[in-house]
Amino acid sequence: MDNAGYTTLTRQVGLMREMNIVANNIANAATTGYRQEGLIFSEYVHASENGSSLSMARGSIRNTSQEHGALTRTNGQFDLAIEGDGFFLIEAPNGERLTRAGSFSPNAQGDLVNMDGHRLLDIGGAPVFVPPDSRDINIAGDGTLSSNGRPLTQIGIYQPVNPIGLKREDGVMFHAEDGVELTQGSRILQGFVEGSNVDPISQIARMIEVQRAYEMGQSFLESENERIRNALKALIR
Repeated sequence: MDNAGYTTLTRQVGLMREMNIVANNIANAATTGYRQEGLIFSEYVHASENGSSLSMARGSIRNTSQEHGALTRTNGQFDLAIEGDGFFLIEAPNGERLTRAGSFSPNAQGDLVNMDGHRLLDIGGAPVFVPPDSRDINIAGDGTLSSNGRPLTQIGIYQPVNPIGLKREDGVMFHAEDGVELTQGSRILQGFVEGSNVDPISQIARMIEVQRAYEMGQSFLESENERIRNALKALIR
């Protein structure tokens, strides 16, 4: 296969990956706290022995949009949204994870957990505990959780130490490889949840563009294959 064939083939692989990402974005357009994902293409150039170069497109870097989703009022006392930057910190089976999905509820032990049963953590990294007899729950903008006017704990708003090292896990959870730290300037809203930041219209338009680009590349590969076959037949005669 010549340089053009390799270039087109690697481009097709990248387009297929992007199609899967776009389809996943559309499927999560209504998922609470979901962050839209994209694919970054780069070029790989390798020098060959005869002095020419081999160029291939690589679509392997995933980029997560940090734009805020729309806030929806639920009036749920444990439904929380972050106004500003930052994430909630939860205790997942594989370690601490960040998330913007703020729909929580007390479990049988009184710890606030998300829909998957992962515990919400406070500013000290401990589970947020709500005593069973708590009444008149109020959560202030700084995350202070109070019952009948008595402060119980403070929910933390965290950010990754290295934002570039933030990796998506399981849809709405992120792993900060270099650790997390408390952030300033953001506040928690009680009785709200943040929706997905996916723009369905732009994603559908992008899906059509990717599909057409893939079909064009496929036609090129078929034409190249036919050209090579005809050249081989001519040489054999």
